[in-house]
Amino acid sequence: MKIGLFGGTFNPVHLGHLRAAVEVREGFELDEIYLIPAALPPHKATGEVAAPDDRLNMLNLALGTAGGLKVSDVELKRSGPSYTIDTVAHFKRTLPAESSLFLIMGLDAFLEIDTWKSYRELLALIPFIVINRPHADSRAAGGPWKLLADYLATELAADYSFSASRSAYLARGRQPIYVWEVTALDISSTRIRRAISENRPIDYWVPTKVAEYIRTKGIYR
Repeated sequence: MKIGLFGGTFNPVHLGHLRAAVEVREGFELDEIYLIPAALPPHKATGEVAAPDDRLNMLNLALGTAGGLKVSDVELKRSGPSYTIDTVAHFKRTLPAESSLFLIMGLDAFLEIDTWKSYRELLALIPFIVINRPHADSRAAGGPWKLLADYLATELAADYSFSASRSAYLARGRQPIYVWEVTALDISSTRIRRAISENRPIDYWVPTKVAEYIRTKGIYR
């Protein structure tokens, strides 16, 4: 089986997350994608993040019975900060040996990979699928993938080279870093939280059931 791991704070999950997951699953012919909410994101201020149970509940409501997309609470069950290297090790240990794993993340997150725990081990352990995100930096001169190329060369390793046939950056001793264009829905969790705090509607940014959950629970007020 081909399995995608799509981690994040999901604070809250929104239609941009879901559309990206659907398009990556289709494009890479993945059997399943696990959306994995982080318990204690090392790069986030804890006061900005909704309770783990609420974020998990919102993900379950968002996915419903959607085929091929699943929610994993592996990071919520683990004590301490959520480190991706530990999550990847968990799935490699628990899934069938013949499973192929891919780590999915937005370009903005990947451009901070050198600050992650054991990031060099991670680059050697699992292929990455880096997706474009509508973000100010992504509209810089040369486009989003120029940012990625520059980052790889200056911050990670100068021997990465791009393979057009595979749409991936390759380097000896490391797994491929695939690049993938998804529909650029200009939605962000930060924007949604700000709208909620200002008593503005969030309809059509998040699934209806998620919006109802947020209103009922009074989250992000």
